[in-house]
Amino acid sequence: MRSRHIGIRLLRLLKVFLPILLVLVLATLGGSIWLASWLAKPPTRPYLVTPETFAHLSDRGVKVTDETWPGKDGSQSRGWLLRGTPGAPAVILLHPYGADRSWLLNLGVKLNETTNFTVLWPDLSGHGQLAARKATTFGSREADDTTAAVEFLGSLKTPQGQKIVGDQIGIYGVELGSYAALITASRDTGVRSLALDSVPASPDDLVTSVVKERTGFDSRLLNLMARSGMRLYLWGSYKNISACVAANGLGDRHVLLLAGGGTSGPHDSTVALGQCFPGTANVETNNDLVISGVNLPSATTQQNEAYDRKIIEFFDKSLRMK
Repeated sequence: MRSRHIGIRLLRLLKVFLPILLVLVLATLGGSIWLASWLAKPPTRPYLVTPETFAHLSDRGVKVTDETWPGKDGSQSRGWLLRGTPGAPAVILLHPYGADRSWLLNLGVKLNETTNFTVLWPDLSGHGQLAARKATTFGSREADDTTAAVEFLGSLKTPQGQKIVGDQIGIYGVELGSYAALITASRDTGVRSLALDSVPASPDDLVTSVVKERTGFDSRLLNLMARSGMRLYLWGSYKNISACVAANGLGDRHVLLLAGGGTSGPHDSTVALGQCFPGTANVETNNDLVISGVNLPSATTQQNEAYDRKIIEFFDKSLRMK
């Protein structure tokens, strides 16, 4: 009899608290999805510089064209293209989260002037003015788009039918761009050289960094909600592949790892990544740079020159090797 009364009381308590628990669960899920949707839509701003305005500094700016090409999912990707000597290598430049192709226009023009390589500046998914897709996937879709960009470069021909780009492709990437570059290279052996700056250990780590950057809080609860929300909001498009696992699958590539001084997350994960490549890879690590690609637009002219020269010399040397 007594156990029956206890059971009735428990049932009454369950009826009281179950709706409250259900509301809390639904509120947490809703909050997580909202947070993910907000983070997956990077802030947009006018381009820092365009080829038209850059033409005042270099006649190469006049030769930059605005291009589109089909993405792996059927959508349109876009970017600026500066053609080099037919048959010469090409380099793709990938910007970080919250930036766009204009961040790297100066570097790309100087790279083309020095080497006569073809240069492509894509806007990553969800980035740039009037982006066709409004959301980033923190690496997965961006890697697919970069693979499509490699294929686009391979399809370019002169009016005489000669291929514009040879069989040597390099990719430079910063943060989100460096992760996308790494995943692309793990799938495409045509990518021979990688210059990777501030590489996140995984998309989850990048999400954590973006949470702190955009909210100002380093909260475990917010991070957990954001990561969980990404898996729901970007259903099937959010893949948390470790950068170390991707690096381990690369063979005889040339890799330049770049990390600014200090002990920030991107610094540590970039340095640690150097131990993940197979012995056949040629890996150089610079872990005490005064600046990194993340803060390149705010660097002094002298700092910019030193940084750009390092990137250009790396690709000039590595992509000419057979």
